[in-house]
Amino acid sequence: MAEGLEGKRAWVITEGHAGIEIQAIALAEALGLEPEVMRVKAPFLWGWMPATAWPAPLLVARLKGAKLKPPWPDILITCGRRSAAVSLAIRRKSRKDWAKGTFTVHILNPQVEASGWDAVVTPRHDLANLRQHRHMAPNVIATLGSLHRLDPSTLTQEADKFRARFADLPRPLVAVLVGGPSSAYRMGTESMEELGTKLKRLHETTGCGLAVLTSRRTGVENVAALRSALDGTGAYIWEGEGENPYRGLLGLADALVVTCDSVNMATEAAATGKPLYVVMFEAASDRVESFHQDLRETGHARVFEGEIDFSWSPKPLLETPRIAAEIASRFRAARSG
Repeated sequence: MAEGLEGKRAWVITEGHAGIEIQAIALAEALGLEPEVMRVKAPFLWGWMPATAWPAPLLVARLKGAKLKPPWPDILITCGRRSAAVSLAIRRKSRKDWAKGTFTVHILNPQVEASGWDAVVTPRHDLANLRQHRHMAPNVIATLGSLHRLDPSTLTQEADKFRARFADLPRPLVAVLVGGPSSAYRMGTESMEELGTKLKRLHETTGCGLAVLTSRRTGVENVAALRSALDGTGAYIWEGEGENPYRGLLGLADALVVTCDSVNMATEAAATGKPLYVVMFEAASDRVESFHQDLRETGHARVFEGEIDFSWSPKPLLETPRIAAEIASRFRAARSG
């Protein structure tokens, strides 16, 4: 945890989408902050407008129920382009009311000039887009993947919670995390059948146990195709019943196989420091392909082709504490100036 920011007033503002909000909260916690979390939904169609074009964003946010008024926080963390307009407005307003003003941090590409914030934390695979639109600035901090709350201590605790549920599966244990079709990747029943065939071969050649977690995005037909292909392996397949064992399996598994559609999922899997293999599907996005290429080139992941090297020990990918230390340093510098 970054030192020196405990006790500072902090707000986190997002639209409330889980995959986005968790990144902002994770950064706040890594900074030693206890943030007040607020959710502001963008008015219809406004969400597609550049943040700099929103009229009266603070008034709109207040009408949506957010208590955005003085005293302004020491630090504001926003995530996702639809919270960018509110962040810019608070920075301007707070600097009129208070010499230093609120220190603003925006996570992900705001899709407007980054110079409007004290710091913009964006994944490497968005940097090309930022350069293309001339939004680069010295305050941009690049990450490999997304921010999250996972660390070795958390993984150990989660593993202990779910150890009994998976005690009967053979070892080594392979956790298979399956997402679903997205704007970046196409994934249908043929893809699931191919994945299931490779996993079955892995089970037959190594004797490994398989724990498969599907998501709401996977789809009924895809789950059925995967289940059929895994027939006879004794695989555990979770389809949403009972408590989600996702984080427990990250802690328990000896190796991880994840589908390529989710940057968050791959980043969290890479935090474990366990053999990580990514199932690559037909791509419709160079942007996300760039992320996976980075993950491989930095030694955090390999492509899954039906084999796993259980002796491989990649370095854990832990970007959140690194980013928190950089933000804390910039905050202290801004306040001492």
